[in-house]
Amino acid sequence: MTVEQFLTYLQHEKRYSSHTIQSYQTDLIQFEDFIRKTFDLPLVEVKHVHVRDFMVYMMDNKVGENSVGRKLSTLRSFYKFLLRQNIISASPMTLVKAPKVPKKLPVFIDDAKLDLLLDSDEFFDDSFPSVRDKLIIETFFGTGMRLAELLSLKEGDINFYDSTIRVMGKRSKERVIPISKILAEQLKDYVKLKTLQNFDNKTGGLIVTNKGDEAYPAFVRSIVQRYLTYVSTQDKKSPHVLRHSYATSLLNRGADLNAIKELLGHASLAATQVYTHNSVERLKTIYKQAHPKA
Repeated sequence: MTVEQFLTYLQHEKRYSSHTIQSYQTDLIQFEDFIRKTFDLPLVEVKHVHVRDFMVYMMDNKVGENSVGRKLSTLRSFYKFLLRQNIISASPMTLVKAPKVPKKLPVFIDDAKLDLLLDSDEFFDDSFPSVRDKLIIETFFGTGMRLAELLSLKEGDINFYDSTIRVMGKRSKERVIPISKILAEQLKDYVKLKTLQNFDNKTGGLIVTNKGDEAYPAFVRSIVQRYLTYVSTQDKKSPHVLRHSYATSLLNRGADLNAIKELLGHASLAATQVYTHNSVERLKTIYKQAHPKA
């Protein structure tokens, strides 16, 4: 019952997305299953040694450091909730440390490659699927929004008068993102073309499939991956790579870090600062290529 109470708390009080709640639930089910089979204990009687055994179990089964860290974060939140509810008297997570995860720089695609993709007539035509596909790429690169944010967009979220898009981000936090006149015109053209399709099943979502159904994550990911393959040989070709490209491009052109934070919808500046490392690495590369003493 305690797990259900925690998930209800996340949904109604923390206002987490259904995707995030599903991840918490999966982690807790896995942990509960391990504890019952290994120690025959309820979750409220777990001690730090049991959590450490769970860590060892995960590592023995080749679970990556990032995933282990995320699951421990789930447990930390869960037991913190139980502590506040006076269901337990002490959290078993107090003496548990997550494994160190090496920091990875955000993967991005150079502006020149994205310009080659989006400005060329080679990759897109005037058909509805092609116009929609190009709009998806342009919107990710032109706004830095997340995949879930794009999928939740409605036509009414676009303000063509002042060239902005209203986005509902994580934890139902709303923000307004400015867009270029070019992207605004592309959005207008897409909405008109979408109306002309006369889809039987009208959806409220801005992005739809070829049949007019509401777009879904795998559908959008496959589109992004397919088109980025034309201009990039790197392994990662996802909507989040375009989000990273947006942020890196802004930073390289002198945008204020706090402004980038607001545009991306980050909760803290620490999440945004990772992009500064990309800029430093870029400067090092330029220095090595251009300076005679490098």
